Amino acid sequence: MPSSTHFPDSSDSFASAKTLTAFLVRAEALLARLESAFPSPPPPPDWGKIIACRWKKKNGVSCFAPIRQIHPIRLDDLTGIEEQKKRALANTRQFIAGKPANNVLLTGARGSGKSSLIKALLNEFAHSGLRLVEVDKDDLADLPDLIDALSGRAERFILFCDDLSFEAGEHTYKALKSALDGSVAAPPDNVLIYATSNRRHLLPEFFTENLESSRADNGEIHPGESIEEKISLSERFGLWISFYPFDQEEYLAIVAHWLATFGFTPSAIAARQREALNWALSRGSRSGRVAWQFARYAAGGMESAEKKLRAAFSKKSHAAKKYG
Repeated sequence: MPSSTHFPDSSDSFASAKTLTAFLVRAEALLARLESAFPSPPPPPDWGKIIACRWKKKNGVSCFAPIRQIHPIRLDDLTGIEEQKKRALANTRQFIAGKPANNVLLTGARGSGKSSLIKALLNEFAHSGLRLVEVDKDDLADLPDLIDALSGRAERFILFCDDLSFEAGEHTYKALKSALDGSVAAPPDNVLIYATSNRRHLLPEFFTENLESSRADNGEIHPGESIEEKISLSERFGLWISFYPFDQEEYLAIVAHWLATFGFTPSAIAARQREALNWALSRGSRSGRVAWQFARYAAGGMESAEKKLRAAFSKKSHAAKKYG
């Protein structure tokens, strides 16, 4: 017998089309949910108007977050660190001019002006095309992507890693080592890394690591592998700038500068010296940060002091005024 052939009738075709339509609607809804869960990255900042950003993750996507309020500190406000200013200024001038320049590691006493110096350099050279990107230690693994995003632009970028140090077991420092000097890719001419730390070698050092050292027959001492690994990170910064604790005279000079910025007369500043010394004694430090905090206290409270400081800086902070 000849086999019978089944041809779908119109009701079967209608049911199939209806099923397909329902499937497509559900697929579109699923795609919409996935897009909301994995949003596209925001557009890059307008570097003509923005002079500083933070590199951060938002909804799992790394992006530039513009910093609208730039700290107005100037190089002239940093006293007691003239040699450090001179070296950092020379390196940054070379960088802005398109000449060879080094990555910089600023280390030393806490509150001695390391971070403030980098902020002051930004204000000094923002009108010449300098831009700054803050990078947190936890985001150092993104350095290759970040550098690729900035490479080739006309602006000059400082990647700013503040208060940088690593604990035992942390491995993000390896991305920093590679970015400094160690990747197959050549570093771009328009990007440098400036980092601050209280540790010269950035990594914790243990007494037991000295036991790894060996002595050659001629008496030479060779450090062990653990020590070599830790030293190799800081050595990749071409320029080291060290900061030291201030003595009493330097501390009082910094106090006097900030009090004058808040509008204190010379006689009023002199009358506050003993109080400033007691303030430092209670804090256990004669640092620039402590001097600044005392000046804010003496100026009559944090909120009113901030308003006075902004007014005092408004005339000389052209970078913050132009780009803020």
